[in-house]
This record gives sequence, C-alpha cells and structure tokens, in this order.
Amino acid sequence: EDRVPEDSNTETFLAAKFYLDNWRWAGVPILLRTGKRLPKKVTEIAVQFKKPPLQWFKTVECEGDVCDLTHAKPNVLTFTIAPDESISLNFSAKRPSMQVVVENATMEFTYSDHWTKALPEAYERLLLDVMRGDSTLFTRSDEVETAWRVVDPILKAKDDMDSFPMDTYAPGSWGPDRVDELFDHKGQSWLND
Repeated sequence: EDRVPEDSNTETFLAAKFYLDNWRWAGVPILLRTGKRLPKKVTEIAVQFKKPPLQWFKTVECEGDVCDLTHAKPNVLTFTIAPDESISLNFSAKRPSMQVVVENATMEFTYSDHWTKALPEAYERLLLDVMRGDSTLFTRSDEVETAWRVVDPILKAKDDMDSFPMDTYAPGSWGPDRVDELFDHKGQSWLND
C-alpha cells in the first residue's frame, strides 16, 4: 500500500463472534467481519435462519453447468446498507415440476430500481439533520458507551499477542483463513465467500 511501511503491523481486519445476554437472542451468534482491501466494499447485515431439524426435501445446487442434489441451504434475509441499498431474501422454493425438488430462489428489493431519482449521500442526510436539529439517525450516548465496553477490552488485549493473535491476509481476499473457525458447524460460510 502506498505510504505504508513494509513492516507495518497495524490492524486492518477483525472477525469476531458476539452473543447478546438477553432472553430474546440467547444462543444466537452474531458474527462480524470487517477490514481493509477486501474484494469489495460493502456493508451488509445477513440474518441466517435456522434450518428445520428434519430435512424433507432435497435441493438442486448448480455450479456452472454441473448440478447436483443436496440438502436445502438455510434461508437468509440480507440488508445491504452500502453501497447499493437493498433487501433480499434467499430461500428454498419448490421447482415447478412433477417431482418434489426445491431450489434456491431470491426475492430482492433495490432502492435504486424502485426510486429512479438520485438518492442523497449518507452525509448529505446527516448534515441536513444537524441543521434541522433531528438526532434520529445519530448514535445515542448509551449506544456509544456500550460499543466502547465491547471494543475497549479488545484494544487492551491486543498488546498481549498470545491472547490476541494476529494473522496476515492477502489484499483482495476476504481475510485470513482462520476466520472460518468462528462457525459452529462445518459447511457454514460467510455471505460473500
């Protein structure tokens, strides 16, 4: 990277698993991956639903021209916040045929397809809200304090390399291979991989 020393070990990537300590989200992992020089710049929230315990149907998975039967993937609801605002739902649907075979389908709502006018830039809206005195889209002080309660121990622990191992990753990749260790089950993967 221009203007970055070759021996720099400044952190540019984080992958972490969090749990919320309340009844509604008990046992639900929240995985976060963020970094610089990833294959694309995107901000997304993906909600992956649990698969039912009993899989009745098979699904058709195709890669290129090769298709095979496998178990259905979990349904995923994705909110793309930037750069192209959208909401999509990936789910398994019965293929129209005489056989009971499901395949992956997607429903998508994209802001730019629905509204043809140029959407305001994020900071345009925030600056206008500042002038109006509207703090609706701004982070509240209790949210900032909670975020620092999560981040501060990580920043303090990074000085102890044994408890805070740092891996390198190639520019243009989705990060170190070790980030897959955050998943509880084999076959799980990040949304963009």
